[in-house]
Amino acid sequence: MPNNLLPAINLQPVAAGGLLDRRGFLSVGTALAVAGTTALTGQAAPLEVPSHSRVPGRSFLPYGEPSAFVLPVLKRGLGQPYGDIAPGAGSAFTPLQALHGTITPASLHFERSHSGVPDIDPAQHRLVIHGLVKRPLAFSHEALLRYPMVSRTLFIECSGNSFFQTLPTAQQLPIGMLNGLLSCSEWTGVMLSTLLDEAGIDPRGRWLIAEGADAASMSRSIPLEKAMDDVMVALYQNGEPIRPEQGFPMRLVLPGFEGNMSVKWLRRLKVTEGPVHSKDETSKYTDLLPDGKALQFTYVMGVKSVITRPSPRMTMGAPGFYEISGLAWSGAGRIRRVEVSADGGRSWADAALQEPVLDRSVVRFGLPWRWDGALVTLESRATDELGRVQEPRATWKARYAPGNRYHFNAIQTWHVDAQGEVTNAYA
Repeated sequence: MPNNLLPAINLQPVAAGGLLDRRGFLSVGTALAVAGTTALTGQAAPLEVPSHSRVPGRSFLPYGEPSAFVLPVLKRGLGQPYGDIAPGAGSAFTPLQALHGTITPASLHFERSHSGVPDIDPAQHRLVIHGLVKRPLAFSHEALLRYPMVSRTLFIECSGNSFFQTLPTAQQLPIGMLNGLLSCSEWTGVMLSTLLDEAGIDPRGRWLIAEGADAASMSRSIPLEKAMDDVMVALYQNGEPIRPEQGFPMRLVLPGFEGNMSVKWLRRLKVTEGPVHSKDETSKYTDLLPDGKALQFTYVMGVKSVITRPSPRMTMGAPGFYEISGLAWSGAGRIRRVEVSADGGRSWADAALQEPVLDRSVVRFGLPWRWDGALVTLESRATDELGRVQEPRATWKARYAPGNRYHFNAIQTWHVDAQGEVTNAYA
């Protein structure tokens, strides 16, 4: 950005490192736009007609596709820790660095599978509710489509998200690999309470065991109180039938709870007196403590935020004006505040939250920033409506044993060096 345009933009610093007043940012949009254009000098020449405007374009497609110019960056990162031994066990990470807004396209929603993606004919699939119920029931996919449906915009986050950030050395990976076991969609389906009311809960029932139809029979225990509150049997994602890797023909969606509990390919719900301590909630998804014990059933995801632009593996352009942008979310409710620091947490400035700010959904935040070309340390810190504040990495690490890889929600730090290279760093 030309230096002679800087005095015309009257934004006041609100914290060290070039962070500017968020309230005045929109009022200078014209000046910023002019700063990013190439000036036309002399007599204006007629605008050249490009070749793509001279011939008809391609015809209609039955199913839309991204532009070939952006397709290379719209790809999920893959994690397959067992290689060819178990290629269907692992994760696909949402490329957060390539996305804007808050909704994740269905094709880029993160995926966590324990034994591959089953190919299920919905006409043959049944959801069974049994156990401590008055009337055991079996629902076909077609039958569920006749029930009243609701739509909710909700995030799903694997409790193992950001596990790379628990390692002793900061990993230099794109933010999608560092934090991409998080996605946000509009989910549409039948409230689970409607189906449970139809089955009739025995007074002794306090828990559900939810089981999937994959080869791993992935299963989790769910408190009945949660099941009767806001849990959905989802049939649609972002307006279309949920995709096979997201649980087609049906899955659970548990707002705010760790993603592994939103059981995919849902086939069975058994009402029980207590939790069943399945393999998927004992061998994994527990939090290791320094005294050798482990916390179990830590369901609600913590308050969290992360700066997505700029972020690791990116390189800044010339010094000048930018917008720091990122995502924030909380399993306990709405995000109330996000602060940004450009000096490693010594001073903070409030970011603007883009509307709508929804319950247990992702919100995008932004803050204007004037980078002067010097080394800066960027961080973000979120606060939710319950007053829970994202804590420093050292505080989070002290609470758990060194081997704990779950529920990492600490403040994350990026360095921007004088050449504009952005790297992952530990404060």
